[in-house]
Amino acid sequence: MPVPDGLDGMRVDAGLSRLLGLSRTAVAAMAEEGAVLIDGAAAGKSDRLTAGSWLEVAFPEPKRELTVEATPVEGLNILYADDDIVAVDKPVGVAAHTGVGWTGPTVVGGLAAMGYRISTSGAHERQGIVHRLDVGTSGVMVVAQSEHAYTVLKRAFKYRTVDKRYHALVQGHPDPSSGTIDAPIGRARGNDWKFAVTADGRPSVTHYDTVEAFQAASLLDVHLETGRTHQIRVHFSAIRHPCCGDATYGADPTLARRLGLERQWLHARSLGFAHPADGRWVEITSEYPADLQHALDVLRNA
Repeated sequence: MPVPDGLDGMRVDAGLSRLLGLSRTAVAAMAEEGAVLIDGAAAGKSDRLTAGSWLEVAFPEPKRELTVEATPVEGLNILYADDDIVAVDKPVGVAAHTGVGWTGPTVVGGLAAMGYRISTSGAHERQGIVHRLDVGTSGVMVVAQSEHAYTVLKRAFKYRTVDKRYHALVQGHPDPSSGTIDAPIGRARGNDWKFAVTADGRPSVTHYDTVEAFQAASLLDVHLETGRTHQIRVHFSAIRHPCCGDATYGADPTLARRLGLERQWLHARSLGFAHPADGRWVEITSEYPADLQHALDVLRNA
């Protein structure tokens, strides 16, 4: 196929990752094996794409699907369940599903251990997963139990009809106290697992309101218009108000120790969406876990 105009000038690994829905690591490995040709010549992972050039990709043989093991997950609580969906309160340190490099607890494995029947749509290791939370982020997450629910919810997240609200404790006091951060997000230069505001990043929009202001920090209600990886963490770091405890994105370690934080103060507070079975509006809320509540208590009692 010809290289689409939207990929013009992008690196091969970044552009094909977006085009094919593969990880950059997978595309880089394919390029190193000579499986990516541009105008008939082998392309390296860091070569640049040119709109209209003829692109040929030879896909490797599919690997054996990962097995979902039914493994109990401590602290994984059910917030709501019916025949179509199950909403969980995901604890910190738990991934949505298995993946390359992750061998720890997962939401999918925990639900299987509880006897929940999860939709078989999607990749085997991600069955039923219609959205994800970072391993280091706690809060409400919904999983599809029926095939119909999977289809409807995937579409709802894609077209942004789901009301996703997070609470974040950020350093200092954002000015204005309520506002919008509209800044594109891409991978940080030289770092495949960290993200940053970049000129060629994907459009990313974050709305926020201050719920409570303390001497050293502010508790925010955050509404995501888009859903980029690490979006909240990146956006507030970019305006110099990183999430408390978020060492990866520039948080003050002294304040983190004072608040007893060993991770970013970021919690998926609520999800609102039209129920896939009958369209009624459903809103599910998660309470703060103990470590985040402790940090608030320290600030309130200062």
